[in-house]
Amino acid sequence: MKPAEPLALNHSWPLFERGLRFDLGCLDPPDLTPAGTDDAWLTAHGIGRWSCDLASQSLNWSTNVFRLFDWQPDRPLERLGVLPLYRSESLSAVERLRAYAIRHRRGFTIDAEIRAPSGSRWMRIVGAPQCQGKHVVALHGLKFDVSGEYR
Repeated sequence: MKPAEPLALNHSWPLFERGLRFDLGCLDPPDLTPAGTDDAWLTAHGIGRWSCDLASQSLNWSTNVFRLFDWQPDRPLERLGVLPLYRSESLSAVERLRAYAIRHRRGFTIDAEIRAPSGSRWMRIVGAPQCQGKHVVALHGLKFDVSGEYR
């Protein structure tokens, strides 16, 4: 497998893109999925929703993200408990891009390798900040398995 390298911060995107504006003024996350797409479609295609509250560092995952990480839903779910599953090179790149996204209120896309109990896999993380006024209060988005692209 190709190791992740700390990436240049060119994997983020502005919150205004191609005429689409993400609503930053509400706490409810904007829908990052195509119109008419529902959670059943996401689940059927192996795509999971995630969010991270920045104040508490608490995570909220859909069923497919739990599956991706081989994480039991009854187990405590906190960001610091999940980070050790990331391969160190991927974690470094994800943390840099996450900090950039929060600081500059930008969305991002990155591939990261994790070491789940059932084996290593690559996931694509698509995220966007959730803002109250000018302050980012959470991140949210989609995660899905892209291991086949790295084989």
